[in-house]
Amino acid sequence: MGNLRTALLAWLFARASGGQFVLRVEDLDQPRVRPGAARRMLDDLQWLGLDWDEGPGCGGPYAPYIQSERIAIYQDYLQRLRAADLVYPCYCSRAEIAQAARIASTPQQGAQEGPRYPGTCRTLTRQQRAAYEVAGRRPALRFRVADERIVTFNDLVEGPITQHVQNAVGDFIVCRADGIFAYQFAVVVDDGLMHINQVVRGSDLLSSTARQILLFEALGFPVPTFAHVPLLLDEQGKRLAKRAQSTGIAPLRAAGATPEQIVGRLAASCGLLEVGSATSPSVLARQSTQPTYDIMRAMLKNNTTHLES
Repeated sequence: MGNLRTALLAWLFARASGGQFVLRVEDLDQPRVRPGAARRMLDDLQWLGLDWDEGPGCGGPYAPYIQSERIAIYQDYLQRLRAADLVYPCYCSRAEIAQAARIASTPQQGAQEGPRYPGTCRTLTRQQRAAYEVAGRRPALRFRVADERIVTFNDLVEGPITQHVQNAVGDFIVCRADGIFAYQFAVVVDDGLMHINQVVRGSDLLSSTARQILLFEALGFPVPTFAHVPLLLDEQGKRLAKRAQSTGIAPLRAAGATPEQIVGRLAASCGLLEVGSATSPSVLARQSTQPTYDIMRAMLKNNTTHLES
């Protein structure tokens, strides 16, 4: 339900501004992809009335819209970073980075972010790299972050954001040691090539934005605007997320809930409607009388981020 609410808000942002809504399946981490999950997601969106102008099923000028079918594109743009000497091989394991952070008393960046990378492999000699290779180490590729660079942007929901990327996360991975392209890198390439000018997503990705802005600039793409919307919480204030096996839309559909009832619940959870309302996305878009990001700011202020049962 949390993912569906973010999708609804992203759809409203696009429709309220007369823009195009682009849907992309981000399935690069194949070992973690659940069979049939993408199809179920698309079915849920269509059932709720959330259509898209470009994406799976309808195509578009920048196809394919499934990341696992875009590997050659990512390889090409990674080579551009290589040619500009903006990436370097890193042989560090997660345990070694965590240990280095403990020794340096570097604060953790959170469960998903991990500790700041201390730059261990940034200045390795050719001989040192060869020694790692002989030992069977497979390197990840990290983006070189300028020591002095401070990124500032105005989030349409959160307001002004500033991050010193080197101090916060250090040089970051664009391609993992197993050859899988990192989220940060792939989405920037896709957004740039697909001419995305506004990104609407959950607030858990806010800390990724400064890194992505550095990649937009390095690859010569215009930087889009960003709107990070609050995550959907339950009555105990816990995040409704698929990794926590939270209730999805299937049980509600099986119990006889209509698309209008579910859209109404999602809209009410962020202050767009009164609790108990039922509506469709198209009607909700027509009824909006103020810019969607202003409504989102009000939602943040009022902390109306839980789903009524």
